[in-house]
Parts: sequence; structure tokens; C-alpha cells
Amino acid sequence: MSVNHISEVESRFRRNGAVIDGHFLLTSGLHSAVYWEKFRILEHPEDTTFLCAMIAEHFQTLDVQVVAGPTTGGIILAFEVAKQMGLRCVFAEKDDGGKRSFRRGFVLNQGERVLVVDDILTTGKSINEVLEAIAERKATVAGIGVLVDRSKDDLNFAYPLFSCLRSVTPAYHPSDCPLCKQGLSLVKPGSNKQPAL
Repeated sequence: MSVNHISEVESRFRRNGAVIDGHFLLTSGLHSAVYWEKFRILEHPEDTTFLCAMIAEHFQTLDVQVVAGPTTGGIILAFEVAKQMGLRCVFAEKDDGGKRSFRRGFVLNQGERVLVVDDILTTGKSINEVLEAIAERKATVAGIGVLVDRSKDDLNFAYPLFSCLRSVTPAYHPSDCPLCKQGLSLVKPGSNKQPAL
């Protein structure tokens, strides 16, 4: 991917106010000084289409048969990537026990090649949950595509991984968080305490 392409991706996030500085509690339970608010991108169809086109183009030669994503942002991405690839899409959601699975009559056939898509990659928890749900259906993972890979370490998915943007953003365990030690207020994104932009 060219430097210009990377710059264009980042500029789309920043122009939509999707990169926020502060002290945030991530879905993973970790803390971070930067939050990537994917819904500030996903609310703009033109930008979502642009990013999904990058994922679709990257995986077009891997014989993908279906696109899957986790709720909630992954639904939008799975739909758009599948649309651009001429495929169908499914999504995995949490059941009453908190386990992510394919419900609503979604079918994955044995051996069917699945492209997993998600929005922001930090610890890989959501993606791993989708991978487990795919394995339960005995389907095959063709690859993983995300909008932003902010993970600090190599997550070793054992499948081809593509990100529209790689931006290592430190995340801290609460007991080691320097922002907590500075006494900065912790914000859970999506709550009404999130700062106005």
C-alpha cells in the first residue's frame, strides 16, 4: 500500500472526527489515550465504501464465498464488502450467554470460504469470537480485513490479515495505566460522558 493511500485513509478518519484524544475504556477492558470512533466513519457512506473497497480489492483473488462480521460495526462492513465482491454476508452476534454465534437462520456450509471483517483491531477478541463461530460451522477462513489495526503486538491469527490503516496505539491494563496515575477522568465511549467534538 502506498504512503499516499495510507495518508488518504487517515485523513478520512481525522476529517470525520473519528480519532479522539483523552482517557478511554476500550471494549477489551484496556485503557487508551486515543479512541478510534468507527461510527464517525460508518455514518458516511462514501468513506465506508472507499475503505471497504480496499478490503474487497485485497481479497479478490482468494476465492472468498461469504463475508462475515461481528455486531455492530461489522454488520455494516460485511454488507458493503460483500456487495462490492458480489457475495452474501452474515454476522455473528452474542447470545444470552455472551457467546458469539451465527443466528437468525444464517447458514455457513462446511468448507465455505469466509472473509471476516471488523472495524478496529486492538486485542482481536471480537475477531477470535467470529473465528470460533465459523469453526463450529466447519467453514474455512479465507482472511481477515479491518479498517484500523491499532494492536501493539502481532496477534497471530494464522490467516491473511489486511488493514486499511496500521496505527499502533498503546493500550494499558488498568493497573498499569499512566493516564489513571495522572488522575485523568476515564470515559467509556458511547456513554453520554463522551466529549463533544
